[in-house]
Amino acid sequence: MEERNITTTTAATESQAITTNAGTQEAAISDERIPGKLIGAIVAVGSLAFIGILTETVMTVLFPQLMREFNVDTATVQWITTIYLLVVAATMPLSSYLNRRFKHRTLFLAAVALAVLGSLIMIVGHAFPVILIARVIQGMGSGVATPLMINIILEQSPKSKVGRLMGVGSLVITVAPAIGPTVGGAVSSILPWRAIFVIVIPIILLVSLPVGLKCVEQHRPTEEARLNSLQFVSIVLALCGLVMFLNQAGVAVSAAVSGVSAAVSAVFAVVSLIVGLGALLFFGWSSKRSFSPLIRLGWLRDPMVLLHLIAYMLLPIVGIGFGYVITNVAQLSLGTSAFLSGALVLPGALIGAFFAPVGGMLYDRFGPVRPILGAFFAAICGPILLLVFSMRLTPVTLAGFYFIFGFGYSLGFSNIMTNALRNIAPQFMPDGNAVFNTCLQFGGAAGTALFSTILSVAQAGAGEEGGATFRHATAVGGSWTFATMIGIVAIAICCLIAAFRIGAKRNSRL
Repeated sequence: MEERNITTTTAATESQAITTNAGTQEAAISDERIPGKLIGAIVAVGSLAFIGILTETVMTVLFPQLMREFNVDTATVQWITTIYLLVVAATMPLSSYLNRRFKHRTLFLAAVALAVLGSLIMIVGHAFPVILIARVIQGMGSGVATPLMINIILEQSPKSKVGRLMGVGSLVITVAPAIGPTVGGAVSSILPWRAIFVIVIPIILLVSLPVGLKCVEQHRPTEEARLNSLQFVSIVLALCGLVMFLNQAGVAVSAAVSGVSAAVSAVFAVVSLIVGLGALLFFGWSSKRSFSPLIRLGWLRDPMVLLHLIAYMLLPIVGIGFGYVITNVAQLSLGTSAFLSGALVLPGALIGAFFAPVGGMLYDRFGPVRPILGAFFAAICGPILLLVFSMRLTPVTLAGFYFIFGFGYSLGFSNIMTNALRNIAPQFMPDGNAVFNTCLQFGGAAGTALFSTILSVAQAGAGEEGGATFRHATAVGGSWTFATMIGIVAIAICCLIAAFRIGAKRNSRL
């Protein structure tokens, strides 16, 4: 009996010690501090990405003004946004190679140089093709800066703080597109639109550059990675082909509705689709057989991660496209000024600025399911209300319903990528980052092309801009757009639910 008591006491003591050690470890993890230089690096690199995305969405509120200045139509002027997003999307696949091959500081300096050069050309450019060239250069800068910021967070953050830091990084992705129209409307109401880029250059050179030179550090060795040029060309062709398909299909439909010949646009759309899909299939096929692929894709065999990726690509179609839709519906249907149309996006942007890090904190505390699904069930209420009231919207209701969407979107969006990357091997995180950011930018480009097409189709044959018929047609196009948004968000939610069910089944087997 005495021996049994001793054994029981010993077991209890060991159990208590284990519990104490576990509690100590948990407390130590929760007390992990975020290094000051990491915060500085995120600020420096993130500000570059923020400025790039900001200037992209600044242009959307200026579309009516740019259409008049350069004498182009709606389908043409939207290429200022689409080509930027397309170049960013085409640069993203290089991020895995660049992260392995070059030091973080080298990539940071390259992003600074591209951002400044692109802004200078925007200031002096007075022809539409020159403006597009400037947007290409700026897109390359953002295509380097955005994945660099994410890689720094994933590589250097304390494990217990990854969610909230990814939420901070998400501010760049969610808030910049939202406040861009407000900034554009405010600046253009008192200054020429090129003043926006005059303001940007000192911020880059006096804030981002010195902070980055001091704080951007290298925590992992570089590799002798090789660039697979054939795969890079194929993924660029794929992205360009698919976006061109969306654009030209819209032009063809708009022309057909207006009674104009659509044969050329229709043929171009079909050819673009064939080229895009063919190049994408070739990229996947060659990546499996290449010794040194541009992006390693083996981790996509996991259906849970793949479903996260699909949702992450679909949601920016709505999130980024909203900036275009609201500002154009406000000006062309409700008759507001450029400044007011941009200001309508501000409430949703401010709520996004606050709740993106909060979403990351909820993820760190409660896991992925409730913070992500709850956020997007709230977000979908925004376009539902916009559809219901689409033919009797006012500036106040337009801003209020977007506020609801912005709240849910910012709360949950960054957590999708965070959760997916936590389920792949650490050595493949740069590849996952490259693919997720590419899909993000492609989704944004596709959203702008898709929604501008819907509005163009609705406006076809509706008379001159500013007339009652044209305003009514734009309102109808807005209702079609909001219905499309609901469908896209609903599909993304279904993908996430399926992914979480797969994860739950896996955990039950452990």
